Amino acid sequence: MPADVLRLSPDGRELAPLLPAPGARFVLGITGSPGAGKSTLAAFLAETCEAVVVPMDGFHLADVELVRRGLLDRKGAPETFDGWGYAALLARVHRRSDHVVMAPMFERDLEQPIAGAIAVPPSAGLVVTEGNYLLLEAAPWPLVRSRLDAVWHVVTDDALRLPRLLARHVASGKSPEAAADWVARVDQPNGVLIEAASRGADLVLDLTDWMR
Repeated sequence: MPADVLRLSPDGRELAPLLPAPGARFVLGITGSPGAGKSTLAAFLAETCEAVVVPMDGFHLADVELVRRGLLDRKGAPETFDGWGYAALLARVHRRSDHVVMAPMFERDLEQPIAGAIAVPPSAGLVVTEGNYLLLEAAPWPLVRSRLDAVWHVVTDDALRLPRLLARHVASGKSPEAAADWVARVDQPNGVLIEAASRGADLVLDLTDWMR
């Protein structure tokens, strides 16, 4: 893990000096273990900095394809995403075309990706993409990393992160028992991969105080 770790205060005042000046296109990646606060931080940047958020989750393989590959019970693991398609989309976003670039989103009520749901206009300066695997060393993830101007790795104390993660699974329709099994069997092993890759981040942000 990089030596530079910044603990974000509840009002997030430390973020402003970290962000680029308005104008040029800047693509910021946010990574971290499941439940660490990636989506929450991305939404905060969208609200306060008018960033456009393009989540990696839009590149989930559809359930029909996961069933075909025998991966449905590992949904969320690196091999259950279209990483090559994600890298290609980020290349288009980074080039700042003179036309709107459309990106997919993940619909949590359906638990499925939806194409063409997020518009990235040419006027967008800050584009934030958040996802678990931006820093993995196995292909195609280094290609994803090459499309990003900076990557922040976020961490949150497990005493806060794990209950939030369990609650999220229950809210999506899992029983408390099934949610706990999924966290232990899928999310936590994925988190080990993510934390091992975090040494490639430009900055580590500790969100524990900010997320309370």
